[in-house]
Amino acid sequence: MASSPSTTNPPLVCWNCHERTIGTHFCSSCGKVLQVPEHSDYFAMFEMPRKLWIEMSALEQKFLQLSWKLHPDNFVNAPPAEREISLKRSSELNDAYRTLRDPVARVEYLLAIEGARKEGQNKQQAPPELLEEVFELNESLDELREAKASGGDTANLKHRLEGAEKNFQAKLSEVDGQLQAAAHQWDNAVGSDNADLRLSIKNNLNELLNRRSYIRNLVLNVQKELS
Repeated sequence: MASSPSTTNPPLVCWNCHERTIGTHFCSSCGKVLQVPEHSDYFAMFEMPRKLWIEMSALEQKFLQLSWKLHPDNFVNAPPAEREISLKRSSELNDAYRTLRDPVARVEYLLAIEGARKEGQNKQQAPPELLEEVFELNESLDELREAKASGGDTANLKHRLEGAEKNFQAKLSEVDGQLQAAAHQWDNAVGSDNADLRLSIKNNLNELLNRRSYIRNLVLNVQKELS
């Protein structure tokens, strides 16, 4: 089984001693904090493969350990260059943790670094099977806005929209389940030499993200009008 090209990185060279190092955050030769390499990604920062299932307790434990080691307070007496590196490292570590701990953000990030995140105009188009329901929803929203503006009765309209909100919330949960299944397929394909399979899974993940984004926006619009 071939190794995944996305998890193979060239060796790092320490900015201080100029030696090659096997360290991720600190030089294995001189112990200095390393610069963030250009090829680095959030998974690599936590020394994890590009997989979508992550044990949260392990991620949190690793984050706390690295936060303590990379905290700028530990470098107050270090040279300016090393202090600056610590600040960048600490900031990027926080960004990485926020992203990887969120299941949807994690998928979006993975597709982005894999060059497969495509939002485009399709994100704003209703899925064909939802066209009729979306049309009815938009009509109800317009009627509620008009009733609010004219001081008319809004009780029945709000009741109808509450039902629509529950309906689309259920569809959102369905998409989340499909995302979880596709994420499992991706994890099984990591390390595989079947590039077509990995591409197919990434395309599916991308389509599901766009579908989720569209439905979530519908739900938020309804909640905004009902509030």
